[in-house]
Amino acid sequence: MISTPKFHSLQSQIILSILLAVVLAAAIAGIPTLWLIHQQLNQQAWAQVDSGLQAARALYDARQKQMLRLARLTAQRPSLPSLMANGDQAQLLAYLRTLQSGENVDLIVLCDPQGRVVLSTAKPPTPDLCQGLEAGSFYAISPEVPPQVWLMASYPIPGEAGALGNVALGVQLGEDFVLQARRQTGLEHAILFDGLTIAASNAAVPQNLATLSPDQSSLSTPEAAVCCTYEVENQPFYAARLPLGRGSLEAEVALPVTGIAAAQTRMLWISAGSLVVIVLVGSALGALLARRLSHPLEELAGAAGRLSQGDLSSPVEIDTRIIEVAQVSQALESARLDLSKTLGDLQAEKGWVDHLLESIVEGIMTLDEAGNIAFFSHGAERITGWSRDEVLGRPCNQVFQAAGEGVIFSDLLPAPGQKNNIAVRLAGGREITLAVTRAQLIPAGRLHQEHQAVAAGEGEVAIVFRDVSQEETVHRLLGYFIANVAHEFRTPLSALAASVELLMDQAPELSQAEMGELLRTLHLGVLGLQTLVDNLLESASIEAGHFRVSPRPSDLKKIIDEAVATMHPLLEKYNQRLVLQVPQELPDVLADPRRVAQVLVNLLSNASKYGPSDEEIELKAAFEDGWVRVAVADRGPGISDGRREMVFRRFEYPSAAEGPTKVGAGLGLSVVKAIVEAHGGRAEVEDRPGGGSIFWFTLPVAREI
Repeated sequence: MISTPKFHSLQSQIILSILLAVVLAAAIAGIPTLWLIHQQLNQQAWAQVDSGLQAARALYDARQKQMLRLARLTAQRPSLPSLMANGDQAQLLAYLRTLQSGENVDLIVLCDPQGRVVLSTAKPPTPDLCQGLEAGSFYAISPEVPPQVWLMASYPIPGEAGALGNVALGVQLGEDFVLQARRQTGLEHAILFDGLTIAASNAAVPQNLATLSPDQSSLSTPEAAVCCTYEVENQPFYAARLPLGRGSLEAEVALPVTGIAAAQTRMLWISAGSLVVIVLVGSALGALLARRLSHPLEELAGAAGRLSQGDLSSPVEIDTRIIEVAQVSQALESARLDLSKTLGDLQAEKGWVDHLLESIVEGIMTLDEAGNIAFFSHGAERITGWSRDEVLGRPCNQVFQAAGEGVIFSDLLPAPGQKNNIAVRLAGGREITLAVTRAQLIPAGRLHQEHQAVAAGEGEVAIVFRDVSQEETVHRLLGYFIANVAHEFRTPLSALAASVELLMDQAPELSQAEMGELLRTLHLGVLGLQTLVDNLLESASIEAGHFRVSPRPSDLKKIIDEAVATMHPLLEKYNQRLVLQVPQELPDVLADPRRVAQVLVNLLSNASKYGPSDEEIELKAAFEDGWVRVAVADRGPGISDGRREMVFRRFEYPSAAEGPTKVGAGLGLSVVKAIVEAHGGRAEVEDRPGGGSIFWFTLPVAREI
């Protein structure tokens, strides 16, 4: 243990607490004094507000009396009743406007005894102003936004048979009025209605009273309500309000207390000066001692920060005589060296693991205990099409959606050590089949209880998967293909066996017609087998890459005649009529006759197979822009738009999506497309008007016409 003087220990530095003691003593001595000064100045300010409020009350009372007196004088003018009786509205309006100008009011309204407006020099504040009028003064609020405030006074107009109505005079309490009030009271003045400022002597009155600070100081004016204190543009105000009449109409006086605040500040500075000197002396001493302690601690904190950010190359060296800080510095340096060595070992192992994971073709991901994806390898990215950033932290059931209604991906996961094939939907709606294996990652604290941890489902789950969609597809198509080929062979072979057996047993007894029918059946069976074998051989040749054609100038009409002759027994069996539309001037084509005849046989065979009996099949040929277009049209169920590209693939069948699919090897049209494209032409299918399909292909001409 290192022995150092006692005053070098960390405890000796606690003397810095004297700074707190000095500040506390200064606060105890100075705060009451400062509070008393503040209270005294605050009372003086509210006294001025109270005086201004009383002056405002007197101003409003005087103005009300003045308005009532003017209303009485106006009502008692002898000319007014005679003009009203005369009924000359223009002359009466001119007279009222003369009175308005002479009496310095903003509005004169004549009301009849029924409370209706007879004539007005300006728009009345409210539509019902004349209703219920009596002699006296009152305040009127206009309904518009923002509203206008009017001080009104009314008086009855005397007549020989009683009152002719009432006359009402009004002045708008606007900017001119509040400026006059400021001159008479010495304070800022404002008129408010429902908390909204209607008129103010300057911009010092806030518009939103919800932002003001309430004050509960007492005033001598009984009906006054203390409002608040507020600041506008850094200028403080004390304000009080006086209710005007009924409702929420109020007058506000506001005292700018900038000068008072400045005087208060000067007094506070004088009172606090001596306290500040003590605080400064104590602060200087405290700062000196704090510096001795804080500087090495700051260096130590910086070293710890560098360690937390991964900087293990900078040594921890703290120059200090404080034993506790020196001990912490030595401990940090030892920890830095250990971490540096451990981190180097971990980085080497991580690099090896990352290289291993990169070389694995299969996808690897781990799930936490909540079923969220915690790790996603590059192989998993390649297989699924999702990036690591897109899936990390998301539930695996949300990312991997099992194909099938109501099926959950996690429910299909195999037990540890087993494998399941799971069909899932991936990015862009793509469906693939994954071969999935699963392993339980045991928590580090329970490695000695591996079986219990696996049974409890604790720790993360590692899932390894690979895409076996192509294998599944090939396996499924191969089985389907073998079944169809077997069926295709079984049907003509059964017919051939039956016909041969009948010939062997009953040949002497058969008539010439019966013998011909049996031979035709044998011929059709052989023809079907020959077509199937040709397609199988051509498909195998195409798959192996050995498929070739030998084009030469050929007479297409002869090729068509050969194919028609081959297919004639089959068409005759189903009573199907072949209609040929081949022009005599058709040019020679550059083609392999045997291959093109095979194309025509396949197309005519499909037209017969999928077309109804007792129906026509059309075969057309035409010259178009250097190509000969050959088309076979049937009246079958047709082919939907979504399947037109698929019918020329292997193991697909040229049937409507909605109709039943006839059994077949699914090779004929793929061979057709391969042969035609090998000649440089095109093979397509389109709808036939009136129902059915038109399969057509093009061949290059050997020479121009």
